[in-house]
Amino acid sequence: VCQKWVNREISNFDYLIQLNTMAGRTYNDLAQYPVFPWILRDYTSEELDLNNPAVFRDLSKPIGVVNEKNAKTVKEKYENFEDPLGIIDKFHYGTHYSNAAGVMHYLIRVEPFTTLHIQLQSGRFDCADRQFHSIPATWQALMDNPNDVKELIPEFFYFPEFLENQNGFNLGQLQISKEVVNDVVLPKWAHSPEDFIYKHRKALESEYVSAHLHEWIDLIFGYKQRGPAAVEALNVFYYCTYEGAVDLDALTDEKEKKALEGMINNFGQTPCQL
Repeated sequence: VCQKWVNREISNFDYLIQLNTMAGRTYNDLAQYPVFPWILRDYTSEELDLNNPAVFRDLSKPIGVVNEKNAKTVKEKYENFEDPLGIIDKFHYGTHYSNAAGVMHYLIRVEPFTTLHIQLQSGRFDCADRQFHSIPATWQALMDNPNDVKELIPEFFYFPEFLENQNGFNLGQLQISKEVVNDVVLPKWAHSPEDFIYKHRKALESEYVSAHLHEWIDLIFGYKQRGPAAVEALNVFYYCTYEGAVDLDALTDEKEKKALEGMINNFGQTPCQL
C-alpha cells in the first residue's frame, strides 16, 4: 500500500483509510473510529488558495502544538508531572485526538449519532456552547486551548450531510450571541456543505499535503507514536491510550477492571503502531 501511494496509484484519502484499517480502526467502533488530520489552517479567507503553503496546517506537529504558543505549556506539563505511585508515565496530553465523544460531537446532526449523543448526555442534548456549530470556531478553539486536541474524521472529506441539520433537531442557542445552533457554520470560502467537502477533499489531495502527509502518519501510526521520538515531538498521551499498556486479564479486582475498561473505551485509543 505504501509503495502504491508513493507511486501515486492511490489517493491520499485511500491511503489514510487503509492505514486506519491496518491499525485496527473501524467505523464499527466509536472508540476506535478512523482518524484523519486537520489539513488546513485558513478558515477565514474569502477564497482558498491551495497553491499557497501558508493555508495548510503544519503536518509535522501534533494538533495540540500546531500553535507555537501552546508548545511551552505542553512541555512544562510533561516535565513537571510526577506520579507518586509510579504507575502513570509522563504525558503531554490528558485528552486524546480520537474518542467516542469526539466522533459523536462531529456527527451530532445525523443518526444514529444523535441518539448516541443524547444517551451519553443522560437523555438530552449537551449545552449549545459545547456543540459542534462552526468549523472556523472549532479550529480557533484548538489553536487557543492545548487541552483540546481533536483531529478529524473521514466524513469531513466526503459527507456533506453531516454539516446540515436536516432532521431539524433543537440544538439550543449560544449563550453570548444568542445565535441558534442549526447547520454548521462554514468557512467563508465555502458556499455550501457540498462546496466545503469538494474544496476540503481537493486540499487533502493537493501537492502540499501529498508531500507532507507522511509527517502526520509518523505521529499517529508510526515511529513518533511512542518512545523517545514521541517525547521529542511533544506527542505523548495518557498511558492508558496505548496498546498493551494495561493487562486487563491480569486484573483480579472486577471493579478496577470495569473502571479501566470504561476509561479505555471513553478516553480514546492510540492506533496500533504500524
